[in-house]
Amino acid sequence: MNLREVLSKVSKGQLSVEEAERLIKLLAIQEVSGFAKLDVGRELRRGIPELVLAEGKTDEQLLEILHAFLKEAGRVIVTRLQEERYRRIIMRLPGDCELQYNELAKLLVVRRKGFLRPSTGGRVGILTAGTHDIPIAEEARVVAEEMGCAVKAFYDVGAAGLHRLFEPLRALLEWDADVLVVVAGREGALPTVVGSLIDLPIVAVPTSSGYGYGGKGKTALMAMLQSCSLGIGVVNIDGGVPAGVLSAMIANRAAKFRA
Repeated sequence: MNLREVLSKVSKGQLSVEEAERLIKLLAIQEVSGFAKLDVGRELRRGIPELVLAEGKTDEQLLEILHAFLKEAGRVIVTRLQEERYRRIIMRLPGDCELQYNELAKLLVVRRKGFLRPSTGGRVGILTAGTHDIPIAEEARVVAEEMGCAVKAFYDVGAAGLHRLFEPLRALLEWDADVLVVVAGREGALPTVVGSLIDLPIVAVPTSSGYGYGGKGKTALMAMLQSCSLGIGVVNIDGGVPAGVLSAMIANRAAKFRA
């Protein structure tokens, strides 16, 4: 629930002033053991669930952060969480938590029991150039879904076999997608190709596939930034999470004004 929804429910008598006050107070920053300052009201303000990067944190730090967010916000998403570490972490989470771990994306969604994921009506389409790009696309998919969007994804439809692209594009246009996330490594051509064919905004994601000169996503990033197809925004290399957030924000905004 975001701030606008809280105020709307109060005006309609669906939420008491006291409950609204409690929710709005979550906008405050909460400090955890001196090592983290948690913005527990971010979802209320911006419609973006809290995302915690697992890398660089000890298990103890990560668990304290998760417990705090579950108590105050009811949900938290953990990114870049390797499966071995996930197996350790879940043994120390409350038994009534709802867990959703994506092995490809290395991403964990933890929800307090009874937490209802929003449904906004936003529609996000996702395309990848190759199989190697799927884990990054899965990051975007999970994040967009957690932000209330419906998602349709088509994988391995890159420029090396352009005939594979047309049917997925047709399906996404018939579905009336609001925005597309296009994920590609190596030469990074797919967003430019897609952008030349459709009238939707594109969030382009370069991935670290490719090797040798210009490898590890550098060529893909530069190609996307230099694209001659207009209407393309580019996130950082392997930026599946920011792509998911941005695409969901666009789609959710579009859904508000859909006839």
